[in-house]
Amino acid sequence: MSLSSALALALAAGTSAPPPAIDIDLAGKTPAQMPDYRPGQAEVGRSGIERRDASGGFLYSVALPQGTYRVTLTLGDRRSAGLTTVKAESRRLFLRDIATRRGQTVTRSFLVDVRDARLPAQPAGAPRFGQSVLLDERDLASFSWDDKLTFEFLGQPRVSAIHIEPTDAPRLFLAGDSTVADQYTEPFTSWGQMLPAMLDDRIAVANHAKSGATLKSFIAQLRFSKVLTQVRKGDWLFIQFGHNDQKAEWPMTYLDPELTYPAYLRSYIAEARRRGVHPVLVTSPERRNFDEAGKIKDTLGAYAAAVRKVAAEENVPLIDLNRDSIAIMQALGPEVSPRAFAENGKDRTHNDNYGAWLFAAAIARQVREKIPELASHVLLKDFDPAHPPLPEDLPIAPSIALEENKPEGS
Repeated sequence: MSLSSALALALAAGTSAPPPAIDIDLAGKTPAQMPDYRPGQAEVGRSGIERRDASGGFLYSVALPQGTYRVTLTLGDRRSAGLTTVKAESRRLFLRDIATRRGQTVTRSFLVDVRDARLPAQPAGAPRFGQSVLLDERDLASFSWDDKLTFEFLGQPRVSAIHIEPTDAPRLFLAGDSTVADQYTEPFTSWGQMLPAMLDDRIAVANHAKSGATLKSFIAQLRFSKVLTQVRKGDWLFIQFGHNDQKAEWPMTYLDPELTYPAYLRSYIAEARRRGVHPVLVTSPERRNFDEAGKIKDTLGAYAAAVRKVAAEENVPLIDLNRDSIAIMQALGPEVSPRAFAENGKDRTHNDNYGAWLFAAAIARQVREKIPELASHVLLKDFDPAHPPLPEDLPIAPSIALEENKPEGS
C-alpha cells in the first residue's frame, strides 16, 4: 500500500439541505441595544452579541450549520459617520476601514467558510478512528469550530443590515502550522487570517491550519481527514509545513528534509489530486534572525529547497514565501522588522497584524503571477516584497481583547 493510501481517510462527507437565507436588521441600533447571543438553542438564524468592547467594537454571532456562506453587509448609519473593519470566525480579515459619511450606506460582500469538528462515520468493518477532529482547549474556546458564524466589527463600526445565504463557490483550503493558522488572540496573527481580505467574493478561504502542526500531526489529529471530507472537485489546497517538522527533539513528528518530508508532501498532493482538488505548495516564512551584516539567517533552507524540488517534480504551483519573507524582513531591516512580529518583536516567528498582512500580500502577489486560474480573484495590486509599506501606512484595527496565549510551535 502506498504512503498516500495508508495515511488518508477517504471519508464521504454527509449532506443536508442548506439553511434558508437570513436577514438581520440592525439599522439605528447601538451595540448596547442589540440582543445578546443565547447559546444552547438549536434554531438556525438565532443571533446576537457575544461581546461588547469599550471602544465600540462588538462580536456578533449567527447560529449556522457547517457550510460556505455569502455575507452581504450594509454599512453606515443615518446619525453618524463610521469607519468599519470586519473580521469573521477567528479574526479572519474581510473588510478594512470602510468609511461611511453620516446618512450614507454602502454594501460589501464576501464569502465565509464555517465548519464544525465532526467527521462522517466509518462504514462497518472499516478501521475505527475518532468521530471528530482532535481539538485542544484553545480550539474549544475559539469561534472556529462551533455551530455559528461570528463577526467582529471593529474601529467605529456602523452596521445596518446583515444578509447571509449559502453558496457552493470554490474554496481555497489552507493546511499548515501557526504561521498560517487562525490565531485566536492578539497580538498573534497569521497570513492565513489576512488573505481573505485580498480575494474577491467569488472564492472562500477555508483555513484548517493549526499552531504547532506538522505534516504528521495534521494527519494524526484528523485535520487532514476533515479537509478531505470537505473538499470538492475544483477546490484548491495550499500546503505549508516546515517550522515544526524540522524539530528533531519532537521524535514522533520529525521529518528529515531529504526523505520523509518530501514523501509526506507527495502524499498530500496525491490525496488532493485524487479528488480533483488543485494542490499548491508554499515554502515556510523564515524566522526573523539577523546576522552581523544585517542579513536574515537561514533556519529553514533545507525544507524550502525540498518544497521547491517536489513542486518542480510533481508539476505543482509553488508559492515561495520563504524567499519573499526574507526580502520583506531585509527591506525593513533590524530596526523596523520587529514591528511586524508579535510582542513588539520579542517573538521572532509569529507575526502581528502588520506582518501578517505583508506575508499575505506576498502570497496574493505570487498567486496572481503564477496561478492563472486564481489570478482574477486577487484584489490586491502592486505589492513589492523589496519595498513593503511601513507600519504607520498600514493601520489594521486590533481585535477585541481575549485571553492572550502564545501559539504552539516556533
